Amino acid sequence: MQEPLLAFSTKLFRVQSCFQHPIISTTARAYCLGPLFLVPHRSSSTRSTRSKMPPKNAVVEKVLLGRPSNNLKMGIVGLPNVGKSSTFNVLTSSSASAENFPFCTIDPQEARCPVPDARFDWLCDHYKPSSKVPAFLTVFDIAGLVKGASQGQGLGNAFLSHVRAVDGIFHVVRCFDDEEIVHVDGEVNPVRDLETISEELRIKDEEGLAKKVEELGAVVKRLGGGGTAQDKAKKEEYEILKKVYAWVAEEKKEVRKGTWSNKEVEVINTLLLLTAKPVVYLANLSEKDFARKKNKWLAKIKQWIDTTNPGDLLIPYSVTVEARLADLKTPEERSEYLKSLQERYEVPAPITSALPKIIVSGYQVLNLIYYFTGGPDEVRAWTIRKGTKAPQAAGTIHTDFEKGFIMAEVMRYEDLHELGSDNAVKAGGKYVQKGKEYVVQDGDIIYFKFNVTTQAKKK
Repeated sequence: MQEPLLAFSTKLFRVQSCFQHPIISTTARAYCLGPLFLVPHRSSSTRSTRSKMPPKNAVVEKVLLGRPSNNLKMGIVGLPNVGKSSTFNVLTSSSASAENFPFCTIDPQEARCPVPDARFDWLCDHYKPSSKVPAFLTVFDIAGLVKGASQGQGLGNAFLSHVRAVDGIFHVVRCFDDEEIVHVDGEVNPVRDLETISEELRIKDEEGLAKKVEELGAVVKRLGGGGTAQDKAKKEEYEILKKVYAWVAEEKKEVRKGTWSNKEVEVINTLLLLTAKPVVYLANLSEKDFARKKNKWLAKIKQWIDTTNPGDLLIPYSVTVEARLADLKTPEERSEYLKSLQERYEVPAPITSALPKIIVSGYQVLNLIYYFTGGPDEVRAWTIRKGTKAPQAAGTIHTDFEKGFIMAEVMRYEDLHELGSDNAVKAGGKYVQKGKEYVVQDGDIIYFKFNVTTQAKKK
């Protein structure tokens, strides 16, 4: 006897992934397939047996440091009067206080800045949608830290708690001399400033870890030789805490530069450690030095980074140049200003804004990638973390997409861009079906098929 079939009505959603830009939005364009989608019925016993079978050649997924979320934030950190609030203003086109005295920013300010992406622009040109929603980076302007902040100097403890609340750090250092702008230490020395901020963050982590080790050590001591699963988990956590504490307190290193197992990362992620957060270093130069791409401090800063935190990114920029560009109203005016800088300082190469690189670097260090929904009604970007599988990527649009995920029909952005249409991609054999284990890649364009029955929704 032929096995009965269950019929599901399905909907099709078009989604494109991309690395450059995320979005924080909740609508998507739907396309109804029309005919019912038929799938073979399985008995409950069959389903139960299959669900217990481990996948063949399963790959252990690496757990990433940081919150497992796609709603992550960068905080601008540095000493007072190095250009943090001015940087915040040009990044977000806002008007945070940027006065010439220490601690002019006390409460952290939050804003979103649009992320430039040529692929998003191409999709908008391709679909010519009624609505265009670009990607955004959320940025916090955090008040200046000073030496002794971990001991409460300045407004240290409050400011360190603001750093703890973000997921990544833009570390701004001042690399220009200006007698009219006060420096809290009396003279400009960005390498010293880097050491000051980094050490304050490390000391705060050391203090917090010492307290955690002491508290959990007392618990483990009371457990004695207890052999329950819970007791063993506590003892394992205690050993991990001691290892992390030794790395921070004895090795004097930042947590993000350690090599940790997945279990160790899971424990670290519960601690909200300051030195576990990724960092992008921003060197604030004078207009002249930025135009000429020369500054006496850059090589020393690079050497400090390579020695202390190898692999971290250093981006030279000039808040003076960026502020001037922000004041100009048209692309033509901005282009003319940059050309005038090139002529004034006799620079052979064209001068460009550093803001796009800064914004994109913030997303990269947060391990974020992006996909888009696209069609004639709207092109919209969505944020996911690296390693996100297709059902969870679909769930960023709506939870029903994830709950009722059936499959993902995938084509790459590069293929659509090259061939010019969906039909051409299909004809070229570059349109493939993927299941629940598929990890969404940068540049994917996905048609999600999903079904959520009335009965399932009631549950």
